[in-house]
Amino acid sequence: MEAFRLGLSAFGGDLNPVAVLISKAMVEIPSCFTDLKPINPDSRNSELNTWPRAQGLAEDVRYYGDLIRKMAWERIGYLYPKVQLNRHQGVDSATVIAWFWARTVRSPDPSWNGFVPLIRSGILRDTKKSPIIWSEPLIDTENQNITYKIKKDEYEQSDSVEGDNIEEQRKQLREDLYKQNGTISKNGGKCIATGSTITLDYIKEQGQRGNLRRTLIGIVAEGSNGRIYVNPTDLPDVPKPNWIPEGTFSDKSTNLPSYGMKNIADVFTDRQLIALTTFSDLLRDVRVIIEKDAVQAGLPDVTTRLREGGRGKSAYADAVITYLAFAVDKCADYWSTVGNWQNHRESIGPVFARQVIPMTWDFVEANPFSNSSGNWTGQVRSICKSLANLPVIGQSSIMQGNAKDIVSEIEKPVICTDPPYYDNIQYADLSDYFYIWLRHNLSEIWPDECETLMTPKRDEIVANSSRAGSSENAKKYFENAIFKVMDQIAKFQNENFPSTIFYAFKQQANKAGWETFLQGLVDADLTVTSTWPISTEKPGGSRSRKAMLASSVVVVCRPRCTNETLPSDEFLSALRAELPVAIKKLQRQNIAPVDMAQSAIGPGMQIFSRYYKVVETDGSAMPVRTALALINEVLGKVLSDEDAEMDANSRFALTWFEQFGYEQGPYGVAEVLARAKVTTVDNVVRVGIAHLQYDKIRLLSREEMSSGTLWSEDISNEWMAVQHLIHRLDRSEVDAASLVWQLGELAYRAPPMAYLLYAVCEKKGWSEEAVAYNGLISVWPELVRLSKTLAARQRSTT
Repeated sequence: MEAFRLGLSAFGGDLNPVAVLISKAMVEIPSCFTDLKPINPDSRNSELNTWPRAQGLAEDVRYYGDLIRKMAWERIGYLYPKVQLNRHQGVDSATVIAWFWARTVRSPDPSWNGFVPLIRSGILRDTKKSPIIWSEPLIDTENQNITYKIKKDEYEQSDSVEGDNIEEQRKQLREDLYKQNGTISKNGGKCIATGSTITLDYIKEQGQRGNLRRTLIGIVAEGSNGRIYVNPTDLPDVPKPNWIPEGTFSDKSTNLPSYGMKNIADVFTDRQLIALTTFSDLLRDVRVIIEKDAVQAGLPDVTTRLREGGRGKSAYADAVITYLAFAVDKCADYWSTVGNWQNHRESIGPVFARQVIPMTWDFVEANPFSNSSGNWTGQVRSICKSLANLPVIGQSSIMQGNAKDIVSEIEKPVICTDPPYYDNIQYADLSDYFYIWLRHNLSEIWPDECETLMTPKRDEIVANSSRAGSSENAKKYFENAIFKVMDQIAKFQNENFPSTIFYAFKQQANKAGWETFLQGLVDADLTVTSTWPISTEKPGGSRSRKAMLASSVVVVCRPRCTNETLPSDEFLSALRAELPVAIKKLQRQNIAPVDMAQSAIGPGMQIFSRYYKVVETDGSAMPVRTALALINEVLGKVLSDEDAEMDANSRFALTWFEQFGYEQGPYGVAEVLARAKVTTVDNVVRVGIAHLQYDKIRLLSREEMSSGTLWSEDISNEWMAVQHLIHRLDRSEVDAASLVWQLGELAYRAPPMAYLLYAVCEKKGWSEEAVAYNGLISVWPELVRLSKTLAARQRSTT
């Protein structure tokens, strides 16, 4: 798409039909209808005459998306009734945003004759500025029945509870709710009625028998002043859907089959299936209207399809329906029993927050016709917003096929690719969740792309042990397939330009993936000429994405032009000579600590891959695995040597942190360490790094260090500078930048310390602490810029 934005002739390809159709929607279709006025009656008669790029097409997608919503309401609106409020906020009823459900299972305790809920905590709202709201189970032991009631904390309204005490009360409430109301975790569950243990194996066995059910535990509705949480009420009976999508789950992409949900259709309620199929059916109905409006707007009255190069009424209808079919797919990402409710945001979360389809115990059922989270209109609007801003100035062609074949079909291509990440993401298996809907809705418009019943998997380049028969066979298949593609790249790439390969996964999380990818590259006689980390990943997101990088490592390659070999000892000498210089350069370019190990692979592989082979002492060729180990070894040495440039107290703090974190340690150990770092325990305590109590010493936390009145001149070393900068950064970037300005040269010695601290946290598995140091490095250029602005303002006022 970036090549297309630059006006180049851009070719794209993928084996996966979902990826192909998305790519076509981004770069092929918009350029077919550039600067075209919308054809819908409302916009056709408007005074606006200029519709640049694909804005006219986007406006029509919006209009016909709204029309589909109206038509769908007429058909199935009765299935989504308003909720009665008993004159809440002056109104009798409100539009429901979502219904909260919990899965249930028959109690294994014979003293309870019935089903019991599987709930994590029952917390429905947990925002900073509002009371916690939860669904409270009411257990009727006499009738052996469980009902639910919405409850809310009242701490903010109590005169006796203020400030931090409110947070303490709420923290305790959360813990109590998880302990008392929560009946399921990753380790198993409990019967809330009797306290009996419910094992995961029992739940799976009941699921296989079809005995996992669900119960309504609450409702959230639209209010004039925010969300309204309401007790569960009866819902209308839902008829069986007329059409159910076919397709089964793979064990590699989800654990749902172990709970009895083997078919993709199993993760939808009947009401969700009826909604998705109704909106799908209406795509065909509205198509007739689009073609009629297109002719009235002046488009040619021809039936040549978009895939055949048409630009008339049928082709335009193909385009609009394609985008609306994506809206159905986006709805499937939210209208499912494996979606979730994000109580900290009070919104519906998607199924695909991670690269897996998770099992969820309590879930929400969205209302397609609300004006809030998870509704149909919101999905259409997000597509229109993207479509209106897509580039249209280049020429593009998207092909479906094997990467190896696509490379050879284009004359002297300049190649940029993002290969699969070994066994980490099962693209085809996961894409089936979306493909079943795309195929249902677009097989007439895109018959070639929707030809197969499910996404193609035989030629997919992933390490899938289930398909290959074993992990070793999967590794061999992946390495061989990657080699074939790289070999084609080496043969067919334009000799005037390098090829660029994106790889956005940590080698610590997937060593085999990196090894096989790089081995395939080297075996194909490609040499790494450069590497660059480029910011490609969306900030924030799920905490489960710990293995993902803040940036992608772009490996720049050209065909190797030599058969020269290099002894292994000379390779190690070259690493020790060249890698430290490269690492210092990367640090100056502000590479985030989370990306440093990845980035260092590039300069190391430049040395390794410039030779036909690196020869071990026994005459064998050194494998990439050994080369990576040596690169990481030299990287570790370079980073560890940096503490020699620090002051003695900071060196003490760094080593103590690695041993004890912020926990207490023996005075005797501290005394020995202090002498080794050429300082004393008394000096470490005096400068404000540590706290000594009797015969125990511990590092002060950032909060403790910043709790009193502290001036910048009191910050005397790199350790303190890093901790105070992070503490300020938690408040605001401007606050942190102000400290950068005040500290002067000392502030610029903080980033190297942050790199070392991140490495310690990474090794220890202290992910939350690691995020703090990584964050400081990531925003450092902005802090420097802001500090210079503050300094300039100070000079101008004086």
